[in-house]
Amino acid sequence: MRDMALIALLAFLGAAAAGLLGALVLRLLRDRSVAVALTVVAAVAVTAMFAGTLVVARAMFLSAHDLSVVTTVVAMAAVVSLATALLLGRWVVARSHDLTLAARSFGDGGSFAAPGGASTAELAALGRELAATSARLTASRERERALETSRRELVAWISHDLRTPLAGLRAMSEALEDGVVQDPERYFRQIRAEVERLNSMVGDLFELSRIHAGALALAPTRMSAYDLVGEALAGADPLARQHGVRLVGGRVEAVPVEVDGKEMTRVLANLLVNAIHRTPADGTVAVAAERRADSVVLSVTDGCGGIPSEDLPRVFDTGWRGTEARTPPAGAGLGLAIVRGIVEAHEGRAEVRNVTGGCRFEVTLPAAATG
Repeated sequence: MRDMALIALLAFLGAAAAGLLGALVLRLLRDRSVAVALTVVAAVAVTAMFAGTLVVARAMFLSAHDLSVVTTVVAMAAVVSLATALLLGRWVVARSHDLTLAARSFGDGGSFAAPGGASTAELAALGRELAATSARLTASRERERALETSRRELVAWISHDLRTPLAGLRAMSEALEDGVVQDPERYFRQIRAEVERLNSMVGDLFELSRIHAGALALAPTRMSAYDLVGEALAGADPLARQHGVRLVGGRVEAVPVEVDGKEMTRVLANLLVNAIHRTPADGTVAVAAERRADSVVLSVTDGCGGIPSEDLPRVFDTGWRGTEARTPPAGAGLGLAIVRGIVEAHEGRAEVRNVTGGCRFEVTLPAAATG
């Protein structure tokens, strides 16, 4: 038992010396290829075994022949181990190189495709993660392109919408200044109307900028959907009478919601104004509120004749106003974008779909907790 302990100690000391030397070499070569590291590891393993064997053999006073046999066996094991380490290292390096080339493609704006063939579990996992990252980057680039297109359209439309009333205001002010106006009161009324239109557009732009900047501060309170819809209907009634449109709010349940009353009233007001402008005279705009599972759905149905299916995904985009035939004269394409921003700030969603004779805008909000 004592002899075995002595042999184990001598073998450990010899192997430890080889291990320390190998650790020093690995530290010096830490910036080199993984093939070099694998070769050093294999060499350390063989050297540790050889050193331990040699120390034990000398301590046991083996004959020269026996020591030669042991040395030969260890040397053959070293050759096989080093060859295996080199082959494995070259294979790993080749797979890493292929992965690097594939990753470079999506870094330059393309998409990542994992290289084919067998690979280690770690490299395969890295490839899957790079593929997932590539998909997210592609989706992000598409959203960025869509947002940039929307911004360009918005700038073009806002520039046009601002230029038109400003040109009118300038012409009317010059006419009043020159004293060539036969009915100044009519010009004053028109100037006030144009100023109100400009003020509304600036207010919408400010609200949209707050939404995009995440600076929309909500003050939610518990209230009834019946009261919310009633207030919005009362505010839109004069505009509906002016356009000869009937407002109907018969399917409104008194379900509780926890929302910012001011902001949600703006949501319904935008939807109602949009529906009234797009519904022909003698048409009907219907408002409903109902409970569905754990949600409350507020809907506004108009008689616009429907939205082309290719335009439905863009209805809530900033600056979208549809075709010229569907564009209200005072619209800047911001109302529905504001609707979506406010609703999403309430952790809800805004949707639109075509129905018979028109389209239905639905706002889905989380239902208020009972109790």
